[in-house]
Amino acid sequence: MKAISTKKAPAAIGPYSQAIRVGNLVYTSGQIPIDPATGAFVEGGIKEQTRQSLTNVRAILSEAGLAMSDVVKTTVFMADMNDFAEMNGVYAEFFAEPYPARSAVAVKTLPKGALVEIEVVAEAAKS
Repeated sequence: MKAISTKKAPAAIGPYSQAIRVGNLVYTSGQIPIDPATGAFVEGGIKEQTRQSLTNVRAILSEAGLAMSDVVKTTVFMADMNDFAEMNGVYAEFFAEPYPARSAVAVKTLPKGALVEIEVVAEAAKS
């Protein structure tokens, strides 16, 4: 097991790693829309927050030597399922066919009042 960390994504705000690699799988922690340069939420609504959350995921995967095309499963947590279509539009900018498997759920609240949080599992080439 190996922890993965990058300054190009927000630092963990608790006792967890940005990601963990186990064998050829990388599991990211949920990423909320914090801009790592400012430590603050990006301005805007669900589209901007989805874009920043996925940008953070991409930065973590990059640190592990992976790309978004290596993602096999995503989980998207939303504060409001009415935001699904707008989230989905931005999400589609980050992934190409074959798309990863995905779960999308509405939750009561997210850390720091975020509108979205996204975690992924990616597969690396066997080392």
